Amino acid sequence: MLKLLQNCKTIRELKQTHLQILMHGLHESDFVLPKLITLASELVSLDYAVRIFRNSQYPNVISYNTMIKCFVGKTHHGALRVYDQMKALAILPNSFTFTFLLRCFESFEALGNGRVIHGDIVKLGFGSSVFVQNTLLDFYAKCSGNLDSACQVFEEMPERDVVSWNSMISGYLAHGEVEFAIGLFDLMPERSMVSWNSVVSGLSKAGNMELARSVFERMPERNEVSWNSMISGYVRLGDIKSAQCIFDQMPKRTVVSWTAMISGYTMIGDLESARNVFDQMPFKNVVSWNAMIAGYVHNHEFDRALYAFHQMLIDGKCRPDQTTLLSVLSACSHMGSLEHGKWIDSYTKRNNFNLSIPLANALIDMFAKCGDIENAKAVFDKMAKTCVITWTTMILGLAVNGQCKEALALFDRMHVEGIKPDDVIFIAVLSACTHGGLVEEGERVFDLMVHKFGIVPRIEHYGCMVDLLGRAGKLEEAVQFIKGMHLEPNAVIWATLLGSCKIHGNGDMLESVTRKIMELEPSNPNYLTLISNLSASIGQWRDALISRVAMRQQGMEKVPGCSLIQVGDKVHEFLARDTNHEERKEIYWALSCLNGHLKAVCDGS
Repeated sequence: MLKLLQNCKTIRELKQTHLQILMHGLHESDFVLPKLITLASELVSLDYAVRIFRNSQYPNVISYNTMIKCFVGKTHHGALRVYDQMKALAILPNSFTFTFLLRCFESFEALGNGRVIHGDIVKLGFGSSVFVQNTLLDFYAKCSGNLDSACQVFEEMPERDVVSWNSMISGYLAHGEVEFAIGLFDLMPERSMVSWNSVVSGLSKAGNMELARSVFERMPERNEVSWNSMISGYVRLGDIKSAQCIFDQMPKRTVVSWTAMISGYTMIGDLESARNVFDQMPFKNVVSWNAMIAGYVHNHEFDRALYAFHQMLIDGKCRPDQTTLLSVLSACSHMGSLEHGKWIDSYTKRNNFNLSIPLANALIDMFAKCGDIENAKAVFDKMAKTCVITWTTMILGLAVNGQCKEALALFDRMHVEGIKPDDVIFIAVLSACTHGGLVEEGERVFDLMVHKFGIVPRIEHYGCMVDLLGRAGKLEEAVQFIKGMHLEPNAVIWATLLGSCKIHGNGDMLESVTRKIMELEPSNPNYLTLISNLSASIGQWRDALISRVAMRQQGMEKVPGCSLIQVGDKVHEFLARDTNHEERKEIYWALSCLNGHLKAVCDGS
């Protein structure tokens, strides 16, 4: 039965084996039960594992330890209940019991529970176990706001090994106490490779590369972790030249080292160097491909991201994972490439990808931004679990696709289902109200946010409300709302109001609002263009000319508008007055013909 359990890879296989175990009366076996509990937790669910454990009449300490271990990273309350039951039945814990318990509490920073277990450790005579004391030391170092408790455990330890010293040094580094960490490191009676690497890695993560380099140079020997810690440290600081220097000195480069360099170059926008490193890699894994694809997305080279993804599929040596698909879906969303997005959706279904919350959220976002709101709804309705980001994405998707009342209804449904909203979802809901011109609903939502959920409005919430009131023509009400803000209104708030003045042809506010904007951001070309256009629209040509002249004198240009359109499998990008497209002559000829037809129709009418 143990051999059968070891060969179980699917839920079906496990349940069949479980049935065989029950039929042969082996469910109480001290050898079979722990393995069955572990596999049940991994392949089926934690609840299934708990049911197996509860149905056992004579579990021993190993079974209890196994059950507690299953709770690590999932919940600490369940682990505590199992431990309490263990004590009630007078089953004596061993060192592994406390190790697994403390790891459960560490995952959720349950400091109070950890202190209770500390008391049991002392009472039951495990205070002399270096194994248990090391776990306790590590727990306090990670879960306490300070290192007082960890220091006390360290000082009181009757015996310390290299793990004890390493845990204490890592704790000091994690809390930013570099001098104490280095002082303790220098006092170590014996240093292992892990000790050296802990210091180098800790200093690198803290950004203290000068000190990290000095410790690195002192190392009697180095391994892959040592070199990669230095490379990653320089990459985090954006010092790619130093990272490249370390990389060039490496006696043996690993895929981790190559990938770190790719990420470093993409972080500073040097995509050509990143691609050169990528192409030189002797071996690539899925993380390497993800770094390259994500690098293109991060630098807004969305078409190149999709091309790299296609290369990955053609290469066939690495299967895309969820991280790959998240990056590619982000590229599709930004490009408005529905065809590519649909293909990714189809790919996830064909390859039986688990529809995780992040992947489903990305699919909803892509479909909504590409205008396919029905498919976005289909993904949303299919989700077994959701989070507040899911609801935010769906509400915003409905809003930008003109289904503003549906967006509000979805928010109300979320409220009924007991999901607590955050400040971001209120921006989405208020945006829906703005898009739909739903003034009363917007005021209700804003009031709900402030008074029911106690969320302090951000400048974005105020901006939505000013836009909502302004678009509805309630300009005076918008001004009063701005005056009542607890934050100082920025240029965006005033520019939003100015835009509403343009929509409703209200020149009375022009001078005062313009003055506010110019005081805050006198050199912003977007605002100067807005002021100039509004002045011209109401016949104040002198003011419009002054704004234009100011822009020219300061050498400012407004960023031209950009459009994307997909034809076949290629996405074309156009700027205003574009002269770069390879088929620009044919495009402008077609545009001229259309203008001619429109003019003829208008003249004929």
